[in-house]
Amino acid sequence: MLLLPTGLLRAGEGDDVLARMIHLSKEKNTVYRLLDKVSEQTGFLFIYDSKLIDNEKTVRIPKGDYTIRQAIYLIVGNKELNLRVIGDHILISGPQPVRQVAIPDTIPPKETDNHFIVKGVLQDKQTNEPIEAGTIGVLNTSIGSITNANGEFRLTLPDSLRQSTLYFSHLGYEPRKIEASLLAGQNTAIALDAKVIPIQEVVVRIVNPLRLLRDMKENIRKNYPQSPAYLTTFYREGIERKNKFVGLTEAVFKIYKSAYKHNPTPDQVKLLKMRRIISQQEKDTLIARMKSGISASLSLDLIKELPDFLLTDEKIESYMYASTDIAVIDDRLAHVIYFEQKENINSALYRGELYIDTENNALLRARFEINPKHIKQATGMLVEKKSRNLKITPQKVIYTVTYKPYNGQYYINHVRGDLFFKIKKRKQLFGTFPLHTWFEMVTCKIDTNQVSRFARSEALPTRTIFAETQFAYDEKFWGNFNVIPPEEKLNEAIGKISSKIEETEE
Repeated sequence: MLLLPTGLLRAGEGDDVLARMIHLSKEKNTVYRLLDKVSEQTGFLFIYDSKLIDNEKTVRIPKGDYTIRQAIYLIVGNKELNLRVIGDHILISGPQPVRQVAIPDTIPPKETDNHFIVKGVLQDKQTNEPIEAGTIGVLNTSIGSITNANGEFRLTLPDSLRQSTLYFSHLGYEPRKIEASLLAGQNTAIALDAKVIPIQEVVVRIVNPLRLLRDMKENIRKNYPQSPAYLTTFYREGIERKNKFVGLTEAVFKIYKSAYKHNPTPDQVKLLKMRRIISQQEKDTLIARMKSGISASLSLDLIKELPDFLLTDEKIESYMYASTDIAVIDDRLAHVIYFEQKENINSALYRGELYIDTENNALLRARFEINPKHIKQATGMLVEKKSRNLKITPQKVIYTVTYKPYNGQYYINHVRGDLFFKIKKRKQLFGTFPLHTWFEMVTCKIDTNQVSRFARSEALPTRTIFAETQFAYDEKFWGNFNVIPPEEKLNEAIGKISSKIEETEE
């Protein structure tokens, strides 16, 4: 007997669904919007390769009653396409296997015999705008990644997970779940609905933000792992000079993440793979190295290294706190705490937002920046080294941190830092130009079995300037590691600058 996976229809059931009648009004709109009209009437969502169907093509349809099949063919303009109903999705595919066009990437994805690739774009259903830093992962596993600035995502998964369920989520949106096999080999646009919080879910009351912070810290041992874990992470850092990329370093790390206990042992980093791309014109003249990188990525684990705005000692007296909003993160309600340094404090502190789960008091997300009013005072803590004839002035520094649950515990998921500077050559009236350095790290896999610290010879010093790390380039590079696809701007820059992958002797 053939056992059908959960959600699959038996023979003939899909045809019955596609034969149902719906009514369409006379309308001229894009393919994307017209298919959305069909979804509204039927409850079925569509999956198709964006290379197969042009979402932005404008179509005019006449008023009338149609079967779902007729409506789809009328909208997409191709009766040769195959339609398949799976669960609450309708899969639209070509009559013959369609040659897939890979998203341009610095690391071309390769689908092997025992792996498959899931890729596409995550976007807002109403506006069609891409969703940056959206979460994509395999349900009930530790495997996942995030979308880039263009909403693009890519996961490389073992064949054993073809029947698994993928989830897509972001702050303020309804999460969406889709069977992985439906997206394999596709380049799919996944749309998320904005989450509307029903008024009955919100209890209008005065919330003491300092009490929320105390509750969050009192529940650290319950919400965060009390034993170490290995995190496989993708790391990227870049330099943008005069609005043009001049350097990019990418790596895969294995991180020994120590337990979230009082006075935890330091985290360790083992370098698995690395490559560096630098403009030949800038190779020997990169003007500054900023304090960011690996050390900052580790220290931005706010639960392990509590910053001053989360402490309860005298430092917290330097801040003002307010809690007035409720947000949704991965279908969880969260209190939003706004904080900012007090007006009478003249040192360079922070301002931002914290998102704390309303039920378990876990910190789910934080976004904060150095107070622009006092940011010039932070130059020393941001600049690692520079040429003597340069004056470097910070303009804006923003950090984002998110956590994700795995087996009932929260682990660091994504950290991002953007540092903007103004560079001026001393003794010159002109010559000022902008410099943007950035770094980000995303957890792609979590392993809690047989975890032990790395040998000293294996651990990578985290306080060195990572872009200057010596390494041996691997021709096969990252193979089946999961990475964040580079956004359009980065792709364009890599294509334009005269660059090469630097190779050093073993």
